[in-house]
Amino acid sequence: MKKKMVAVLLSAAMAAAMTACGGGSSKEEAPAPAETSETEEGEESEAEAPAETSEASGGEFKVGLITDVGGVNDGSFNQSSWEGLQRAMDELGIEANYLESATDADYVPNIETFVDEDYDLIISVGYMLADATKTAAEANPDCRFAIIDDASIDLDNVTCLMFRQEQASYLVGYVAGLMTESNNIGFVIGMANETMNQFGYGYCAGAIDANPDIKIQQYNANSFADSATGKTNANSAITNGADIVFHAAGATGLGVIEACQEAGVYAIGVDSDQSSIAPNTIITSAMKRVDNAVYDTVKALIEGTLESGIHTYDLSVGGVDIAPTQDLLPAEVISAVEEIKAKIISGEVTVPSNKEEFEAAYGDVYELD
Repeated sequence: MKKKMVAVLLSAAMAAAMTACGGGSSKEEAPAPAETSETEEGEESEAEAPAETSEASGGEFKVGLITDVGGVNDGSFNQSSWEGLQRAMDELGIEANYLESATDADYVPNIETFVDEDYDLIISVGYMLADATKTAAEANPDCRFAIIDDASIDLDNVTCLMFRQEQASYLVGYVAGLMTESNNIGFVIGMANETMNQFGYGYCAGAIDANPDIKIQQYNANSFADSATGKTNANSAITNGADIVFHAAGATGLGVIEACQEAGVYAIGVDSDQSSIAPNTIITSAMKRVDNAVYDTVKALIEGTLESGIHTYDLSVGGVDIAPTQDLLPAEVISAVEEIKAKIISGEVTVPSNKEEFEAAYGDVYELD
């Protein structure tokens, strides 16, 4: 059957889009990346014309994306995943689509929709979709699946895309430790679990290494789609003296950013470069290049080289990093971050990724595990 490439346009402003999440098919206009996308080497790829061979190489492939509850316009994890798939559409000529999950009850029917429509690859965004993805993969061994931030599925037709998010979080924690004037910073997490706590371990470790006298207030919003709770948590941290607040909370983090903007303190974004949301407030972001992982996975599918198992993206391959937008950072802070980044890549600095490693180095400081 002849395939047509999906055309994508920039959606409405993020605040308006946050109310539009649902479990139905999203074959209408979808958001284009707010920022110029980058390859792992940091080169800009915006506005590149599709390769001349893209239709021949990718035109017979259909790839579907299932978001978590934050929705495709969360300005974070889900949106970055969709941006990677948009790039694959533009450059590889695939047909692609996404389905949003308003609640966890949407995971199974959303996946089943793409299975029924004979999609070649179904990408699940986030560990929350692990059970639904495993069940579908077991029932449909001829369909390929990929899941982001989960390594629990050991099946021949499932690729697990993992990230060393503690490394990126360490870098922004290091920034916070150097930039705070009150020696008091905050952290809001979307949900406390093994995967998400890696953000906290990295952030706290980086902040302490940069500033041993620092106080780190920690909050669990227990949701990735509750901006009101994120704002309440951030306001609590600010009231208690924090002058920088980092969120690892998906769409919940939009409330964190809003609170910081209103209070005139700095915020730190997550997953993508969130500076465009509040340019005078977001000092930096801990980036997980989910977009690169999605693109790489689709490219491997087309080339016939996609393998099952765990694929890990770290700082050394550009899988995680600090945001390229650094307008609010002094030159000496940028230089210090580059030095510490090199030490992480060389192995001179080891960033803790679990409770045992963190407490061995820093004691009982992290409170959310």
